[in-house]
Amino acid sequence: MGKSLSFLDKSFWLTESDANPKHVGCLQLLQMPEEVEGKSYIRQLYEDVKTFSRACPPFNCRVKTVMGYPIGLQPVKSLQMDYHVQLHQIDALDDKPALDNFIARIHESRLDADKPLWQYHFIYDGRSNQFAIYARVHHLYGDGTTLVRWFQAGYLPAPQNESFLPVWAVKRMRKRRPRPKLWRRVLESIKNFLHVSMDLTIIFLRLFLKIIRINSHYMPVPFTGTKTVLTGQVKPGRAVATMDLDFERVRAVAKRTRSSANEVLLCAFDIGVHRLLQDNGHVFKKALYTNMPINLRKPGEKTSGNKIAIVPVQLAHGEQDPYLRLRQIIINHRIVKFAAQNAHPGSFSAYTIVVQSIALVFELLRMSSLIKPIANVLVSNIPGPRDERYLKDSKLLACYPISTMTPGGGVNITLMTYAGKANVGMVCCNKNIKSLQPLADYFVEAFDMLEASVDDPTLSIEDIGEHSNDSPLSIVSDE
Repeated sequence: MGKSLSFLDKSFWLTESDANPKHVGCLQLLQMPEEVEGKSYIRQLYEDVKTFSRACPPFNCRVKTVMGYPIGLQPVKSLQMDYHVQLHQIDALDDKPALDNFIARIHESRLDADKPLWQYHFIYDGRSNQFAIYARVHHLYGDGTTLVRWFQAGYLPAPQNESFLPVWAVKRMRKRRPRPKLWRRVLESIKNFLHVSMDLTIIFLRLFLKIIRINSHYMPVPFTGTKTVLTGQVKPGRAVATMDLDFERVRAVAKRTRSSANEVLLCAFDIGVHRLLQDNGHVFKKALYTNMPINLRKPGEKTSGNKIAIVPVQLAHGEQDPYLRLRQIIINHRIVKFAAQNAHPGSFSAYTIVVQSIALVFELLRMSSLIKPIANVLVSNIPGPRDERYLKDSKLLACYPISTMTPGGGVNITLMTYAGKANVGMVCCNKNIKSLQPLADYFVEAFDMLEASVDDPTLSIEDIGEHSNDSPLSIVSDE
């Protein structure tokens, strides 16, 4: 029996193209048990995993379409395990830039639409005691919260061999709730429609008031972002970079500055992106914007699929003191957060669909490079396991999420916390920037400076890409 899809789920199928695939990935680094021969171990693990050819929903489902329009998920009779599970040998697993480039080449291609939309790639070098798994799953199956919950189910709190099940073979029990009567469902639908319509009217009215400068204290107006070498028409090819950060340090800075961990990370990423753009000859006069995913689930809710909204947040500008830039971001972030908390949960989801649909039209017409972007970066934070996990008897060392590209381009930065560490994955279109490794380095330096600036007010950012009269304008600048 097929599974129905929400409109937000369907949008990831409808908006997919060869230039902009809509799967999300995860690069996992694992350590083999002691006293095993690496090459034979990984080959045996690969063969063992392939024997799990009976998958559970949605990993056993392909998309059922009518004239190209997705109407649901339909189970397949059998899985082609040579496609879904693959083995690769590379020169050196500890060469992080080379590994990131290898992952980027896999990440940029589309999943086969005639098969269930997932793959597992085992990667090893034949000489070290570590190996990697790059897993990718179509965004249509679920958002980050859903996929991380499934991922955790495939990993164990202690090394085991007997009870091992790969993530696609793990059964997910769903509580069956009594279906309300038809008249109740109709009334609830009408009620939700009225709530969403009223909230959307208020959202767009307040955006209009901001445009005419009557009320400036509201979230950013769509398509008013700054053009950079990172934004524009999304084209084939990806640059990927991964990095780590001690998340306890992030929590400590957030506590001392009366901010949230997300706001601290936004500030550090903002400074890092400014420096990267300056390296590429780009200067500008106003703040950058970030797209902020909002989880619309209620506390404890474990529904599958996509239940998120994405809204822009203005970052910082004009202050050389990292701490003062953080205060700017706190104010701007909470303006948007307050607006979202005081609206019906479906309203911001509907707002996301409206704005992203317009962005999609620009992308389909190849006009994204002519229109100002919604945002310059998308930063999301996904809470992962707090304790160490194991795949059979191999210990998981790190887990780097690698997301998809939104219409209009930019950098998509996703952070997942795992065992006290923040594992960060970054991806962008590589048409203008061939490597994101400098951004990873700049982010670490920016966080160190932000952390130190709490006690030392003399610290300042000297060169972060903001416009001054004697600086040359970039070829992609607005003026």
